[in-house]
Amino acid sequence: MGRTIIANIIRFVILIAIQVVLFKNIGYYNLASPFPYILIIFLLPIGIPNFMLYILAFVTGLTVDAFYDSVGVHAAACVALAWYRIFFHQITLDVDVQGTFETPALGNMGSKWYLSYIAIGTLIHHFVLFHVEYFSFQNYLSTLLSILLSSIFTILLIILISVLIYKRKSRLLSN
Repeated sequence: MGRTIIANIIRFVILIAIQVVLFKNIGYYNLASPFPYILIIFLLPIGIPNFMLYILAFVTGLTVDAFYDSVGVHAAACVALAWYRIFFHQITLDVDVQGTFETPALGNMGSKWYLSYIAIGTLIHHFVLFHVEYFSFQNYLSTLLSILLSSIFTILLIILISVLIYKRKSRLLSN
């Protein structure tokens, strides 16, 4: 348990630092911006209590908001991502797996489960993020294009990070 907490604190610091230092200034014509910091929420242990998950998601979003000079936009999107994560785990994981403190990583869960988990969650996060940020229906197609391109960019980065740190372990679910 202590090792899991330390690993998550290190993951938090590294991903927030990478997001702020490297990916804050990377974009594609103001249409695609990567947000790989959401991997923090995706990789929290499965059995974490819902209240703690919401708190950690809110703190993660507020931390990014502090560096981006935005007013709660990332916090709202991270809380929406936490809600999705709870829902996805309830409908896709067995009850005995939901009580464990395993990390829902590529090596633990299998590629199909992991890719659908990351892809849908990233789309939900970006949908909330861009709608709260723009808060307008003017140029709505541009907003949808930003959501789609940013989601693709983020998903590819998360997959790349996951493959680089991939450790084959016993699977909780079959492919």
